[in-house]
Amino acid sequence: MTRALISVSDKTGIVAFAQALVAKGIEIISTGGTKKALEDAGVPTISVEDVTGFPEMMDGRVKTLHPLIHGGLLGRRDLPEHMSAMKEHNIVPIDFVVVNLYPFKETISKKDVTLADAIENIDIGGPSMLRSAAKNYASVTVITDPIDYDKVISELETTGATTFETRQALAAKVFRHTASYDALIAQYLTNVVGETEPEKLTLTYDLKQSLRYGENGHQTATFYQEPIAVPFSIASAVQLHGKELSYNNIKDADAAIRIAREFDEPAVVAVKHMNPCGVGIAENIDEAFDRCYAADPVSIFGGIVVANRPLDVATAEKLNSMFLEIVLAPSYSEEALAILTKKKNIRIMTLDFSAAKAGGKEFVSVLGGMLEQTQDINTDDVPSNWEVMTDRQPTEDEMKAMDFAWKIVKHVKSNAIVLANSKQTVGIGAGQMNRVGSVKIAIEQAEASNAIEGAVLASDAFFPMNDSVEYAAQHGIKAIVQPGGSIKDKDSIEMANKYGITMLKTNVRHFRH
Repeated sequence: MTRALISVSDKTGIVAFAQALVAKGIEIISTGGTKKALEDAGVPTISVEDVTGFPEMMDGRVKTLHPLIHGGLLGRRDLPEHMSAMKEHNIVPIDFVVVNLYPFKETISKKDVTLADAIENIDIGGPSMLRSAAKNYASVTVITDPIDYDKVISELETTGATTFETRQALAAKVFRHTASYDALIAQYLTNVVGETEPEKLTLTYDLKQSLRYGENGHQTATFYQEPIAVPFSIASAVQLHGKELSYNNIKDADAAIRIAREFDEPAVVAVKHMNPCGVGIAENIDEAFDRCYAADPVSIFGGIVVANRPLDVATAEKLNSMFLEIVLAPSYSEEALAILTKKKNIRIMTLDFSAAKAGGKEFVSVLGGMLEQTQDINTDDVPSNWEVMTDRQPTEDEMKAMDFAWKIVKHVKSNAIVLANSKQTVGIGAGQMNRVGSVKIAIEQAEASNAIEGAVLASDAFFPMNDSVEYAAQHGIKAIVQPGGSIKDKDSIEMANKYGITMLKTNVRHFRH
């Protein structure tokens, strides 16, 4: 009689699947909680102990690791010597394996998880059976995902057996599953022991969404998310309305929420092509949006807007009057949501901002490799640690404005220049090949809106020449914040003193490539 071994932690659909197998004359081997669940549903089973003649022991750690199990999985049906050995040792072939693993991910996701709990939820027998069966997919059908039950039963009912192509596809899925399972264990224990540069980088991600295309229409793309949810991330955002997210939507939204988390006060951020085009803060979100919009009312068109406070009716009405790709906020009033959803295609999303300040590592792919770094979060990078480089001391208003501008310039593509007052950006120069070019772009934008008076300048890196300082001074800038550290710092300081500019040194650079 054909045999199936069933041992699952996730019992979704398992009773109906086992009943279908039994109806096809397949004998069920099972153990533990799975055996009880099947028998309670009237499905006849054989215990693993009855097959092996060896008792389960060591709190269940040893039960399926036995030649009578693995011989039945690994024995090749096309090799007479294998079949002879199986007959000699009373090994009965096992043609179906249905196994999913101890809930390691769910265990380590708990806030109060102990190392001991985590270790006990590392499955050994399960992956071993899956790998044995998957290696022998020429003869064995192996299933680890309940979503595949219907396909297997359909083939059994249609032809009396699964196809080679199905067995091969299921085997590939098994090895992806066990690889991901082991990668998660490796990540967890690597963090436990504090290893920061492991000789092997083991990452695993779960499919979240198939995208229509990538950056451009001829590119394919897929969105994957970390298996343990990162609360403050675009992967954890919930879409309430609108078209599916695109590759560029996801990238831009990620950039926007990174900026929005910089602020404790109500803030609104508008992003276009991975760069902020406007940022505003205020006592309430409606006024913060007004300042964000006024910063660049042209570039916001077709952009992404993120608010770090619940969205109200007044703000929703303003947002509804323009074309936007995404609006994202912690929540929406019922009336605000009704206004925004009048437009069919706009993507309305929510995100929990309570974990916004958490950091972590980030990864960037390059041809043939991967770069890893910690996120650009530096709790020591605050105005109280800055140094005044020039003769003139900054005013209180200038300090507030420089603090605001400095929080934003770190999120602008290098070379980056941000002009701002204490409440909003007024000019942004991004991604230029030389720094003075970014200064000119930012100043031109500020002057076009008559907003340069009283504005300060933030630079993501030091000034290699004094030309940027001089150009800024000639256009009315009176306060500059920059990392310092150039061999020509002295030249920039002298130029700032010449024009009566106060210039502060942060000793922290914020390149963003």
